[in-house]
Amino acid sequence: MSKSTISTFELFAMFPDQKTARIYLEGRLWPNGPRCPVCGLGERITERKDGFFRCNQCKEDFTVRTGTIFERSHVPLHKWVYAMYLLVTARKGISSMQLAKEIGITQKSAWFVLHRLREACGSDLTKLQGVIEIDETYVGGKEANKHENKKLHAGRGAVGKTAVLGMRGRGGRTVAMPIVSTDAQTIQDTIVQNVEAGSTVHTDEARAYMGMPFDHDTVNHSQGEYVRDGVTTNGIESVFAVLKRGIYGVYHHASPKHLGRHVDEFAFRLNEGNVKNHTMTRLDSLQTTRLASA
Repeated sequence: MSKSTISTFELFAMFPDQKTARIYLEGRLWPNGPRCPVCGLGERITERKDGFFRCNQCKEDFTVRTGTIFERSHVPLHKWVYAMYLLVTARKGISSMQLAKEIGITQKSAWFVLHRLREACGSDLTKLQGVIEIDETYVGGKEANKHENKKLHAGRGAVGKTAVLGMRGRGGRTVAMPIVSTDAQTIQDTIVQNVEAGSTVHTDEARAYMGMPFDHDTVNHSQGEYVRDGVTTNGIESVFAVLKRGIYGVYHHASPKHLGRHVDEFAFRLNEGNVKNHTMTRLDSLQTTRLASA
């Protein structure tokens, strides 16, 4: 087994109960000691038993769950840690049914845990820079495969699907999100919000990309051109391939309401889940800012 990999057996040995998981999460959330989530101070904190703390400044009691994605959840913390492990190591994701079986909770609770973790995956607002590959895709069921009462009878192609815009830095991070429209205004506004000025963008020949305030090179897919002198969108298209295989093969369906969280999960795993990184590094990648509730 790779030295960078921790097996589930080893993970269970590291976090056999709720106390060990609580200590680990406290270290991630409060690397310099506990801080009150109400007033933000850490100078007048009294430690109580079983992971409870008292802020003598605002007289509030709190735990590592307070104000984080673990709040209002009765799922034990070591099961949360195992769910985090599966989220960052499962290449194409894990369904709520499978997670429920893995950690011994109900499917409803597993669905809640996964969506809380997906919320934490989408909090990195750093802009992309350098050479950026950009493309859009559509996610949703095919009209021909739908039950008759679900069909829209409005044509084929993108009908009934949700557009997802993806941006991938050459050798860097991936940013992707659903968009309400694929018109030039929507696409270019989204790109400007997520790409640093002075970057170079690579796209296909779609008219929606024309006139962007960046150095811009295109490949002409309609003419069978996919790579030209280093100009390509193959990287972001590979991201879409993994995303769709995960949604169709693992989740089977992602509603437009929750699609953004699924996209955040896949982008996070591509950014932080490099198999060259140690498993604990990948687990630790859910930083303190990511653990905070949205």
